[in-house]
Amino acid sequence: MTVLPKDRLPLTTSPGERAARRRATAVVVVMIALLALLLLMPLIRAVSRGFTHDGKASVYWFGRILTNQILLSEMLNSVLLACTTTAIALLLAVPLAMIRSSVRFRGQGVLSVLILLPLILPPFVGAMSMSRLLAHYGVLNQILARVGILSNAAAGPDWLGGGFAGVAALQALHLFPILYLNASAALANIDPAYAQAARNLGAGRWRTFRSVTLPLMRPGLFAGGTIVFIWALTDIGTPLILGYERLTAVTLFKELARAEINPRTYSLVFVMLTGAVTLYVLGKFVFGRSVRLDSSKATVAVEAPRLGVVGTAWAWLAFGGVIGLAILPHIGVVLTAISARWVNTILPSQITFDHLRFVLVRPETRVCIMNSLRYAGASTAVDVVIGSIIAWLLVRTRARGRTLLDSTAMLPLAVPGLILAAGYVAITARGSWLESIGPMNNPFVILVIAYSVRRLPFIVRGVSAGLEQIPIALEEASRNLGASRPATVLRITLPLIAASVLAATVLTFSFAMLEVSDSLILAQTESHYPITKEIYRQATSGNRDAASVAAALGVYGMVLLGGSMALAGALLGRRLGAIFRA
Repeated sequence: MTVLPKDRLPLTTSPGERAARRRATAVVVVMIALLALLLLMPLIRAVSRGFTHDGKASVYWFGRILTNQILLSEMLNSVLLACTTTAIALLLAVPLAMIRSSVRFRGQGVLSVLILLPLILPPFVGAMSMSRLLAHYGVLNQILARVGILSNAAAGPDWLGGGFAGVAALQALHLFPILYLNASAALANIDPAYAQAARNLGAGRWRTFRSVTLPLMRPGLFAGGTIVFIWALTDIGTPLILGYERLTAVTLFKELARAEINPRTYSLVFVMLTGAVTLYVLGKFVFGRSVRLDSSKATVAVEAPRLGVVGTAWAWLAFGGVIGLAILPHIGVVLTAISARWVNTILPSQITFDHLRFVLVRPETRVCIMNSLRYAGASTAVDVVIGSIIAWLLVRTRARGRTLLDSTAMLPLAVPGLILAAGYVAITARGSWLESIGPMNNPFVILVIAYSVRRLPFIVRGVSAGLEQIPIALEEASRNLGASRPATVLRITLPLIAASVLAATVLTFSFAMLEVSDSLILAQTESHYPITKEIYRQATSGNRDAASVAAALGVYGMVLLGGSMALAGALLGRRLGAIFRA
């Protein structure tokens, strides 16, 4: 919860303070109404269209879904895929977080930065390159044939599994850093005295972890796990690239991309929305609640032991092995982008940088880059203004309704981009008064709104993290010395939270530049394609040169998001994990 506890807020109840509280409450109401208009209204419109048949309210289409064996099978596949992805991500993230929190070793800071690399590439771009690396005629089979394990590359297996296994593995390798950040933050807040007491009473390492550490980590794990599960449940790019389309999200995407959408599509939206929001509520308010103890944060300073040469080597092996697997898609994208010829060889036989230059001078890709800059720039500006106001209300005021505002502002983390896009499709459908800003016309306004809503939690969490680090006594001292409230904000508060605001802004802009679901659905005319829509179009064209163009765009995306993550990590440190919490 971002809302600051009452004991951290001024206790004065003068008439001026009561008037300020009333004004703050009025702003809270305005913010909740604005979020309801931009987020809830489109969703309500989409769901209502799913419960309409022959012009009347009806559960006809919902009943058709529940009796359609193909759709039920796709739902089951989707849930199993999300569960598998989350489980793999947990298995990768938790041991690494434990190592980071319990010992010190040379190069630990470098590894903490490198482990964020998987987040800098949209997973469907990585899926395109992994097909080249791990398919029947891929690089791995070429290597095995070269060393004599296989008679020839064609005799090797498809290491991606041809569907479910490959999608789950790629999603987990992309998303496990979110769980790692949350697990690390949770471990940092656990008082070592509890584990020490358990060990003193005779508990072994495993029992101490299972009975003491894991329950205390639970809120952080569920916060990150909720995001990973929902993301995997509604991912459309990776399954489409790998050809595994027996999923509800893929079916929903194909139906939303059509000009005419029947009510069954919106009934599917209701099913997925219900599942995602239910999981969000359970993770945030049931399973994600902190364990009540006398102390919730570390009160005993314990110096983590420093590993020797052998221990450091093992720690590097653990981190390096996971990071190495996770950046295979990135390596594949770079090699694809610079390859002039790469047929049945381990590495490209001819290298060229023409593709990287070509995407910058090709009119179509230049338009897409400019579109993304406009969409992301406008949406980030909206987020900074609205998100900063919300963060201030949550942390620095005693206004009524703050808890509801916090939950509403974080709701986009529970509403997948695919579902949100469906809502905007519903309100801009043919014949509606908003048709002119719909996907088939000029979607600038609707894309800016969609990007803003999707990334608003980044700004709220980032600015809140900065405000929570500033003692409120500094602002009170400024006011007591005669400074006005605006002057206090400009001269005291803003300079102190500038690093947090900058980090959150950079991340928001970068993730908006590479937004996938909203871009694929809400931009249906070529002149309005953002970068990710152009990457998807090129990657699925079946043309080898087009795949290299898509990879070149992916390289520029990696550079943008990688630099943003590095800057945000340097400015926020361990608080970076708070941005990815539900």
